[in-house]
Amino acid sequence: MGLDISNMLTPSCAPFYSIVPGNVATPLGSMVLPVTFGTKENYRIEYIKFEVADFGSSYQAILGRLALPKFMVVSHYVYLLLKMPGKTGILTFRGDLKKSYDCD
Repeated sequence: MGLDISNMLTPSCAPFYSIVPGNVATPLGSMVLPVTFGTKENYRIEYIKFEVADFGSSYQAILGRLALPKFMVVSHYVYLLLKMPGKTGILTFRGDLKKSYDCD
């Protein structure tokens, strides 16, 4: 993402498997960041620990299995839909399969 965050990283040695085809990726470190979903009126904020790695990918960040329970997400994979409680109601996020393929 072009940021110099090396002085903000906590050492980490847990390698990534199956992210880089055929290789094991070792993280540079980890950091905790606030992640926000929603709008100004209805939102949800949680602090998520991210492992930082230096390899090429079409993704800037990947929310894993440990992040989704913090947001109390209910996923509907068939409909490409995520739902979670917000400050004033339910937040709903819809995926677009065609856009996903275009980005990749």
